[in-house]
Amino acid sequence: MKLIRFGIPGKERPGILDAAGKRRSVARFFKDFDERFFETDGLSRLQHLLENRADLPIVPEKVRWAAPLGRPSKIVCIGLNYARHAAESGMSIPPEPVVFFKSTTAICGPNDALILPKNSQKTDWEVELAFMIGKKASYVSEAEAMDYLAGYLLHNDYSEREFQMERSGQWVKGKSCDSFAPLGPTLVTKDEIPDPHNLPLWLTVNGERLQDSNTNDMVYKIPFLIHYLSQFMTLLPGDVVSTGTPFGVGLGFSPPRYLKAGDVVELGIEGLGVQRQVAVNYSGLSSAP
Repeated sequence: MKLIRFGIPGKERPGILDAAGKRRSVARFFKDFDERFFETDGLSRLQHLLENRADLPIVPEKVRWAAPLGRPSKIVCIGLNYARHAAESGMSIPPEPVVFFKSTTAICGPNDALILPKNSQKTDWEVELAFMIGKKASYVSEAEAMDYLAGYLLHNDYSEREFQMERSGQWVKGKSCDSFAPLGPTLVTKDEIPDPHNLPLWLTVNGERLQDSNTNDMVYKIPFLIHYLSQFMTLLPGDVVSTGTPFGVGLGFSPPRYLKAGDVVELGIEGLGVQRQVAVNYSGLSSAP
């Protein structure tokens, strides 16, 4: 299944993307795709609905694409998890996963504007494979880890490098600005992605391909990440884990390249869809188009 959400910010409704590529609403049957939905076996209930209803209403094309899940309890990110990205950053492969958080207020739709923060000079791009937890996970073994996974989604882990690396404290400051976590367009259930560790992923800026890699370059794979994270925190249904970015970020160029107003960023992962963001300067307005 491919889960979607649609509608204006704050009033998003749940739906699915059907086999013909049409968005269809399931808002009559489900309130939202959120923690409550996933912890109450919502995916099975949704599958049953789709097997028994063929008359779900079509969502008009002009309606905004929203992030495909309601605001989770947390977004957990893994840093330096691609070997070539670690090399371009001038850092060695970490002996254990680098873990940081990203504020859930950074979540926006896959095609919403990228808001360049106040005083930002070094906003960077990062195409990433993210996955979503389907049931409560605590002290999970690596062998059982995939039983706790619900599905996969595309994430652009935008980063303000000055905030992140040149000011004291943790990386979270450079990761959590409004619009810095576009998710979607779809949440694809795990049964539709046979091997998440062999997916081409790419990103362009103004049509120039700058990231072009494959998830097979990941250092720490998804089962290990679920196991590892669950030793330190309880992962809840709906939580998002982002697995890191490949080489080709702006920080890695010489000289570095960063985004400015008017730049167009497009990105995709095989089987998970495509995003498009246009960078705009902060004005105090919503990130939605």
